[in-house]
Amino acid sequence: MKKTLTTLAVMSLCQIASADEGMWMPQQLPQVAKQLKADGLKLDPATLTKLTEFPMGAIVSLGGCSASFVSPQGLVATNHHCVYNSVAHNSKPERNLLANGFLANSLEEELPASPGSRIFVTKEVNNVSSKIIDKNTAKLNGKARVDAIEKNSKVIIAECEKDAGHRCNVYPYYGGLEYYLIKQLEIKDVRLVHAPPEGVGKFGGDTDNWMWPRHTGDYGFYRAYVSKDGKSADYSKDNVPYVPKHFLKLAKDNLKEGDFIMVLGYPGRTNRHRLPSEVAYTFDWNYPTFVKSSGDMLAIIAKETSSNPDAKLKYAGQVAGINNYYKNRQGMLDSYAGSDILARKTKEHEELKTWINSNPARAKEFASDIDQVEKLIAERDALGKRDFYLGSSSPRFLSTARTLYRLSNESTKADAERKAGFQVRDLPRFKASVDAVERSYDEKVDKALVLYNLSKYAAQAKADRNANFDAALGIKDGMSEADLKSLLDNLYAGSKLGDKAARSAWLTAKPEDFKASNDSFVKAAVAMYEGGLKREAEDEELTGKIQQAYGNYMKAKIAYMKSKGQAVYPDANSTLRVTFGKVTGRDHGTADGLAWSAFTTVNGIPPKATGTGEFNAPAAQLAAIKAKDFGKYVDPQLKTVPVNYLATLDITGGNSGSAALNAKGEFIGLAFDGTLDSIISDWDYNKANSRSIQVDLRYMLWQMKHVDKADRLLKEMGAE
Repeated sequence: MKKTLTTLAVMSLCQIASADEGMWMPQQLPQVAKQLKADGLKLDPATLTKLTEFPMGAIVSLGGCSASFVSPQGLVATNHHCVYNSVAHNSKPERNLLANGFLANSLEEELPASPGSRIFVTKEVNNVSSKIIDKNTAKLNGKARVDAIEKNSKVIIAECEKDAGHRCNVYPYYGGLEYYLIKQLEIKDVRLVHAPPEGVGKFGGDTDNWMWPRHTGDYGFYRAYVSKDGKSADYSKDNVPYVPKHFLKLAKDNLKEGDFIMVLGYPGRTNRHRLPSEVAYTFDWNYPTFVKSSGDMLAIIAKETSSNPDAKLKYAGQVAGINNYYKNRQGMLDSYAGSDILARKTKEHEELKTWINSNPARAKEFASDIDQVEKLIAERDALGKRDFYLGSSSPRFLSTARTLYRLSNESTKADAERKAGFQVRDLPRFKASVDAVERSYDEKVDKALVLYNLSKYAAQAKADRNANFDAALGIKDGMSEADLKSLLDNLYAGSKLGDKAARSAWLTAKPEDFKASNDSFVKAAVAMYEGGLKREAEDEELTGKIQQAYGNYMKAKIAYMKSKGQAVYPDANSTLRVTFGKVTGRDHGTADGLAWSAFTTVNGIPPKATGTGEFNAPAAQLAAIKAKDFGKYVDPQLKTVPVNYLATLDITGGNSGSAALNAKGEFIGLAFDGTLDSIISDWDYNKANSRSIQVDLRYMLWQMKHVDKADRLLKEMGAE
């Protein structure tokens, strides 16, 4: 692997960084090697920098969740909630796999995952900062800078993807100060192998989400398939299981409190380097508005699907996602309320500016960018407030029509000249999106959700609305909810995009076909096209200015933190990271001061089990617990089977499904959650409170062996 850290970033790393904090890039780990060894890692830390060797070669991304190979036949372990959409996609009222679970008893019984499902195996990570921000690009600002960065990225990506079957992307780090090219094997044929019943995989539901104690068996299995010659290929009955170079071995030793643990995965996003103004905007306006809107939307979906079991299945994945973020954001707001986060961030920011201005050379290099980024972010946040309801005011098929029309127009250009996201490499994603509608859309539900958001949007002052959107849909000042409902009824009635064949045909249509169409959503998409391009250009002008100023702000912050002897790892951005710590409870937990033990056990399931709703544990599981049919999965100290455990790991969304490994790099479970009072660490790390929640490998194996009878998989994983 090439050296991938700039000199500035390498020098900024501190040897005494806390093990409890840090989403480390694999190539950064030599900087904390002493601490890894001191904490108990038995592997050579240098091996963790080798992405194609053990154990990193077994770690994969699902493009939103993390996962890992756990057998030589391409079996992939991840969270139940990460396979949830695939289970829902294959469910029907007469065969409810969500409720009853799914187990393939042979390769032939494994089911195609939801359309667009992918397994990505990272192969290379290389610093391409000097190629993305070359001498010419560095002189540009605004949209010209955005265009140049995109052009440079596309050249690098196109060269990388000459290696067929691979997906390459360029990711910004440190606010656009650095850029890395990440090359991944893209496995397109993904199949559902096993998911326990919802009463196991989602036991406790939204009530227990982000809570402790927890008793959730949040695990599920996919399998990766390739062509007979071992190449990435679309689904085919002739495909064969992928043979990974490395897969994780199951731990044989019993896990106990105080043990070393590390998690390898793809955390989505953290915001620890954000400015005070961004903190204030987020917690004073954005999150409260989001929580209110999410709660209302959940109520609408519940009402509209109450008498329609099929619609309820179609929206199960969306409901789970909204609920997750609803509780997450509310938890952050609760943690933020009464805290000193904003005051502390403001003080730190003022100290940074003082440090910059105390030295003429630093002031010349950084001062104007600090002032500029604050003004630009204020402008961006004002636009965010203005447009909060705009995006969700579009019917789903109007959004589809706009995307397909853009694709059609971009397809008239040479591939290298197309807008990123609309190139030939992106066509499978569009097809998958069109196909996925079949099991994730109901017109009645969609219309009710759009009406809710459209009513909020239409109530805004005309100057704050999008004239292009208003003209295309026929929105005017003073329209009542009844007027808007009538408008939507006509729009939906005038479109045939609800028909899969009709919808799919637009994937290859020419721009003139769109212009000649009488389909109501297609007509609206055509009418909005030019105005949409103009607004996109305006957004990119602002984005380019922010990127330039923000990159220099981060350069100043890294230098400042280095001067104080503090470590600087980049915020999470959906790329491969390593975090490590200890299996540890908490000596403070609930409001009355009760301590949290490090483990929960199956003994805690029956008292919670109600037989209905979120706590509907399967009868077979309850019977096995009552009979103490635990086999070899009894913990010698707990005298029963452990379910979940706490650890001092620094994780966030996207880490779901991440493999938890012991000191020898053996598989000990899956990370799946955090605790409600510590999720504020996405913005402000809280060492005392932060705990990750993992499902214990022993519970997974016990449930599979003694309840679900998944003997074939257990043998394949080496558990038998």
